[in-house]
Amino acid sequence: MLPGVFKAVKKDGTIYYRSSFTCNNKHISLGSFPSEWEAHTAYMESVNIMRSHCHVKDYSPVYAISFEKYVILINLRENGIYFKTPIFLKQTYFYYYFAPNDYLIFDTDDLFYYSSHKIMRRKGHLFVADYGMQVNILSRYGIKNHAVAGRDYVFKNGDFSDFRYENIEVINPYYGVSLFFEEGRELYKAKIHVNGDFSIGIYSSDVEAAIAYNKAVDVLRKNGSHKNYATNYIDGISPRKYAEIYSEIKIPKSIQEYEL
Repeated sequence: MLPGVFKAVKKDGTIYYRSSFTCNNKHISLGSFPSEWEAHTAYMESVNIMRSHCHVKDYSPVYAISFEKYVILINLRENGIYFKTPIFLKQTYFYYYFAPNDYLIFDTDDLFYYSSHKIMRRKGHLFVADYGMQVNILSRYGIKNHAVAGRDYVFKNGDFSDFRYENIEVINPYYGVSLFFEEGRELYKAKIHVNGDFSIGIYSSDVEAAIAYNKAVDVLRKNGSHKNYATNYIDGISPRKYAEIYSEIKIPKSIQEYEL
């Protein structure tokens, strides 16, 4: 067999070829290939990457080695650290690459997490597989799945790829709550989706609006709704204070008398 190549057999008897590379006593799998020559080519490309001064942007689709492995090797060469995911480490942050000009930026506080969790993209949403579940990466910032960029949270520098904590500001951390301004005042609108959106009310604080949403959920459930509504966890207030606000909130008749 050519250097760096190992023959393997699938369950159906099909022969394929695996390629691997050893650097700094670390055994790195380069992937599976249909031919011995392609597997060997990937191996030789890996040797050249570790000996050259190529950069992430120099990757070409004609390479046998995948872009993901290309980034992993460049980071190993430059930083002496092996990650299983396409991360390139800087001093206080790191890049997570999808393509040479397509990446996300994270704080090094998230390095351990993303070095062991591969990011997937679907229709603009970013997920990782965690304990068998698909978890939106925005949840690490306290941002709900239903949140809308620009309304519920903002990227301060305008860069939607910059997920460093200092760059993300959460505006609406609660379900069913949205911030708006009226005559210079910050106000919070609570609404709930039944068969269309129903307005619950307008409040001076996001906590009041979040509790109003919770109460509307309770009313609908009491009336027989089986919809799986998520409710808000309110941090920073006592159970007594929560109960006081809850009891004072009036739920509109349109919700109380809604026929399920």
